[in-house]
Amino acid sequence: MILLRNALAALILTLVATGALAQAQLGRDYILLDPPRAVTSGDKIEVIEFFYYGCPVCYELEPKLSRWFFNGPPSVALRRVPALSSDNWDNFAKLFYTLESMGQLARLHWPVYDNFHFNGVKLNEEATMAAWVAHNGLDKQKFIDTYHSPEIQAKLTEARNMTQNYDIKGVPSIVVDGRFVTSARMTGGTSQLMQVVEQLVGMARKARAK
Repeated sequence: MILLRNALAALILTLVATGALAQAQLGRDYILLDPPRAVTSGDKIEVIEFFYYGCPVCYELEPKLSRWFFNGPPSVALRRVPALSSDNWDNFAKLFYTLESMGQLARLHWPVYDNFHFNGVKLNEEATMAAWVAHNGLDKQKFIDTYHSPEIQAKLTEARNMTQNYDIKGVPSIVVDGRFVTSARMTGGTSQLMQVVEQLVGMARKARAK
């Protein structure tokens, strides 16, 4: 019996240490959006990631977020939005939306991160990114034309408005179902962030059921 109690106590301590039992706290780990923002995901719980390709913490988060979404329930919809708190971030945002428009985002989203942060390829510079996409099998002129198109500029305007509307102060930040905002800064790291996102998805699901 003593051995069993000791084993249970050790397990509890381990869970606490890893954050598995930690309950997300309002004002510390997340904030409420009041009023809630409209979602575009219909019956699914909307999870919006505000990110910046040049952010090393976003780079760290990306495989964790993708793995979480891939292994998660089909009732969750993930939407990525390049945060635009500075004009210096425009080129990376345009790269994101151009790849999306050309149907290449699923294939090249992670390589953008990896080539910029790990290999030092200056993918925030237009000439470099045009050469890079050509190396990755895309039509260079089509990429350039799309990159400078009114459609991509409209996407930038939308992303800038969303950054302001959701009161995003830093990246990576995640909005759950238009109700909750959390970030790696608030939670203390990317692993903790994903734990909080998991809890907020559950809270959003309960709020929808009322």
